[in-house]
Amino acid sequence: MIKNESKSGFQPLVQGGSCSIEALNGTEINGKIVLCIKETFGPTADILPDAITNVKSGGAFGLIFAIYTIDKLLSTEDCVGIACVIVDIDIGFQVATYIGSQGSPIAKIEPASTITGNRVPAPRVAFFSSRGPSAKYPTVLKPDIAAPGVNILAATGDGYVFDSGASMSTPHVAGVVALLKAVHPDWSHAALKSAIVTTASTKDEHGMPMLAEALPRKVADPFDYGGGNINPNAAADPGLVYDIDPRDYSKFFACTIQKYAICNISTSPAYHLNLPSIAIPELRGPIKVQRAVTNVGEVDAVYRADIQSPSGVRIKVDPPTLVFNATTKVHAFKVSMTPLWKVQGGYTFGSLTWRNERHSVRIPLAVRITIQDFYADVA
Repeated sequence: MIKNESKSGFQPLVQGGSCSIEALNGTEINGKIVLCIKETFGPTADILPDAITNVKSGGAFGLIFAIYTIDKLLSTEDCVGIACVIVDIDIGFQVATYIGSQGSPIAKIEPASTITGNRVPAPRVAFFSSRGPSAKYPTVLKPDIAAPGVNILAATGDGYVFDSGASMSTPHVAGVVALLKAVHPDWSHAALKSAIVTTASTKDEHGMPMLAEALPRKVADPFDYGGGNINPNAAADPGLVYDIDPRDYSKFFACTIQKYAICNISTSPAYHLNLPSIAIPELRGPIKVQRAVTNVGEVDAVYRADIQSPSGVRIKVDPPTLVFNATTKVHAFKVSMTPLWKVQGGYTFGSLTWRNERHSVRIPLAVRITIQDFYADVA
C-alpha cells in the first residue's frame, strides 16, 4: 500500500529496526526513507501507527514497513504528509541487505497501482483464526468449519468498515444454516452441521491444498479448518448426514447448567458420538469407532468408502459398502484404527469419504499415537 502526497523521487534510505522510539534513537532520519521491520508474527494494527508517528516526528520523508504476510488490509490513513509502503517480510530483508551493502543507499516510493485477478491463491486460513485441538474435549475435533472472515465489508454504527475476525465469519455460517433450514425444514441441528462439514472444500480455487497463515506458512489441516472451507451449494445436497439424537450427548458428556455449562466426559469414549469427524488424542492400541449415516439423497444409492489414513495408522471400515433403498435409510459402520508404531507421537491427519456417482461425503480424521500420558510435551 502506498500513499504519496509529495513529489516522488530518490531519497536516502536508512535502517530503522522496529521503528520504536528506542530503535530510532541516534539514527538520523530527517528527509530520509526509513525501513521498519516487524520481525514477530501477529497483529500489526497497533504497531504500524506508532511506527508512522515515530518516523514522522523525526522528519522522515517516507516509510517502508515490512511484515509477515497476513492477508489483512492495513490502514495507512496516518500517512499524511509522508510516503508509506507496506511490503512482505522477505522484501524487507532484501531492502535491509541492500542498505548494509551500500555506502549511500537510496530508494524511490511511487504511487500505488492496483492489480486485480485470481493470481493469489484463495481461500486461505487467516493467522488469527482459532486452531485445534480442543484442550478440554480433544475427542471432539475443532474447529468445525472455515468461512470468509478477512476484510469483510461490515456495518458499524451509521457506516461501513472492512473488518476481520470470527465475528465476520460467524454470520456467513449462520446465513448458510438459515438457508439450509429453509430448504430442509425437518433436518436436525446435527444434520445441518454434518451437511456443512462433509461438503466443505480443502482445496483453493486452483485445486491446490489450502494454506494456513502461520510462522511459517503451511498447508492447512483439520486443526486449521475442520472439514474445510464452507460450500453452501454443496451443503444443500450432501447425500448422507451424520445425525445425532439430542439424548445421545448425555451418554458422553455430563453437563450441569448454572450461570454457564459445566461438562465432564463420561465413562463412554466421546469419540463414539456420531459427529462428522473423528479425533483420537491417544491411540495406544487397536480401537473401533462407531458411526452411522442417514441417506438424504436418492432413495436407491450405493456408497463406497475411500480412506486416506493418517500417517502411522492403519484404518479399516466395516462394511466398506453401504446400500440404501426405500426400507434402509440408515447404515451403521465401524472404523477400526491400529497404530503401526509404538511412539509418543504428534497428530497426523486423514479422511474418510463415502462416494457414489453424485456425492462425496467426507469427514476429517485426526489421530495421535501415544504410549503414555502427556505430562509435558517436550523432549
